[in-house]
Amino acid sequence: MTAQVATGRRPVVVGADGSDSALEAVRWAAVEARRRETGLRVVTAFGWAPDHHHSGRTERYRHELLERTRRHVLAGATRVAERTVDGVPISAELVIGFPVRALHERSRDAQLLVLGSRGLGGLSGLLVGSVAVAMVAGADCPVVVVRGEDRDASSPEPVVVGVDGTPMSEAALGFAFAAAAARRVPLVAVHTFGDLVLDPQVAALIDWEALAEDARAVLADRLRPWTEKFADVEVRRVVVRGPAGRVLVQESAKAQLVVVGSRGRGNLAGLVLGSVSHAVLHRSHCPVAVVRPDAVPES
Repeated sequence: MTAQVATGRRPVVVGADGSDSALEAVRWAAVEARRRETGLRVVTAFGWAPDHHHSGRTERYRHELLERTRRHVLAGATRVAERTVDGVPISAELVIGFPVRALHERSRDAQLLVLGSRGLGGLSGLLVGSVAVAMVAGADCPVVVVRGEDRDASSPEPVVVGVDGTPMSEAALGFAFAAAAARRVPLVAVHTFGDLVLDPQVAALIDWEALAEDARAVLADRLRPWTEKFADVEVRRVVVRGPAGRVLVQESAKAQLVVVGSRGRGNLAGLVLGSVSHAVLHRSHCPVAVVRPDAVPES
């Protein structure tokens, strides 16, 4: 029985590759599945490209060895999930195929995809900058990359969200408000300005207080519909001059989750993700949720 059948809702999907980072992701995903009152699907995949220089018997042995190894990884990750939470339907799936394609296909049926920040590379490649970057740029649901300190599920630290003043951040805002409400913690909304002014002579001529006032107005306008919808969520506003990525990384040191948007679909994953999201993904002190405009989370 799959988690979706067991709960009637789309599951939280987590990738497992045997690394310590992936097991951290499994623990985080199990708690999140319980919080969302849905099931957890643990997925591991291994790519298989037959080597025609070997005999058929050797190839069968290689395939069986890889499959046994991955089943052992899957069983271990499932036990970790079971020890982490009670009452969450947990399903396990072994996929013969390359991780990016396997996880992308399962993201179509998930409300959230969770990955570790560092993988085993040669086995399934769950590494920031490879599979994780491909998934946060192209998955069909929001993606969380678990990194930073392992905080307790009842952690009082806030959720942080980056607001860039464009409609692209609306999906990220909705995800962040829902996350803060579910955790009963404050939401820190971060909006930056002036980071593109590099020439000191030009900077000296700018009315920075006027720009700051405009930035505060933009943030208030973006937050208004969400604060009305989530009236119980305490919102703290951070409006500062500087690079957004750097400010969000600083805020992540005292947060339990950072939420950022991305630019949507495209062929160049690193560019589609955007410089801010890319910087946060690589340097955050806590888990990072990347929400594409067209990857709307389940309520």
